[in-house]
Amino acid sequence: MKFTKIKRLLVGAFSFSVACTAMAQDLIAKQAPVDVQLRAVDSIAMLKMFEIERGLDVITDIYKSWDTSNTHCYSRADIPDSLKIDLRGFSMPTTSRRVTSNFGYRPRFRRMHKGIDVKVLTGDTIYAAFDGVVRIVRFERKGYGHYIVLRHENGLETYYAHLSKTLCNVDEVVKSGQPIGLGGNTGRSFGSHLHFETRVMGEAINPAFLFDFANQDVTGDFYVFHKAKTDVNYTGPDTKSKKKAVASSKRYYKVRKGDSLSRIASRTGSSVAQLCKINRITKKTTLRPGQLLRY
Repeated sequence: MKFTKIKRLLVGAFSFSVACTAMAQDLIAKQAPVDVQLRAVDSIAMLKMFEIERGLDVITDIYKSWDTSNTHCYSRADIPDSLKIDLRGFSMPTTSRRVTSNFGYRPRFRRMHKGIDVKVLTGDTIYAAFDGVVRIVRFERKGYGHYIVLRHENGLETYYAHLSKTLCNVDEVVKSGQPIGLGGNTGRSFGSHLHFETRVMGEAINPAFLFDFANQDVTGDFYVFHKAKTDVNYTGPDTKSKKKAVASSKRYYKVRKGDSLSRIASRTGSSVAQLCKINRITKKTTLRPGQLLRY
């Protein structure tokens, strides 16, 4: 009798142990996918953070902060004396070749125009000029309208203004040639166009020194930025400032294979004599592909 009871107790204990083991295995099995999902979520978050940090690598060398609230947030004291800017891997911000307003002083408004205006239609796609990270996405009713500021690995910041729509978000990592917005006529604008700026720590560079919209190309593989001795970005009505603005509005042509001075003069709307005088060359000078000529 006692043996039978003991046997029953042993069988019951064994059955309970098996049941507990099975339940534990079922619980582990059910939890496993959750763990996998959590690891996947963590991996995606870490990857995004890594991409942002990688995009900001060069920024830590030049820029000391990452300000997504203030568009113009730099001190002239922090601007480097010079910077070699890598233009390789570029994409044109728009396929339009028509520049409607150049960089320089505007007597009518008595102020500097710190970018260039390129004719686009409302809804035309606007592209990121280089790989980078989105720093600003904002709307200014009396200024840029809908606009975007990208910070790039080569040290540049590019501005895209008067957009009808923005297609990216702050802190987003973008690739060269990626659509970031649509052309428009928002803000202080008198007709649909793209206002495009290139800056180093807030100091404006004439985009024509870097981009040749007429030929849909850059002016060279590299551009060397030099810090101005005075603040050329603020230009009042004085004569000296006007002269600086005129000087900064000069453009460059990148020589292509088969080009001649007469062909370049025709393309740039200048003359052979002017090209020779500005560039200190003669009609017999041999032109090299990739050479930059002022016009």
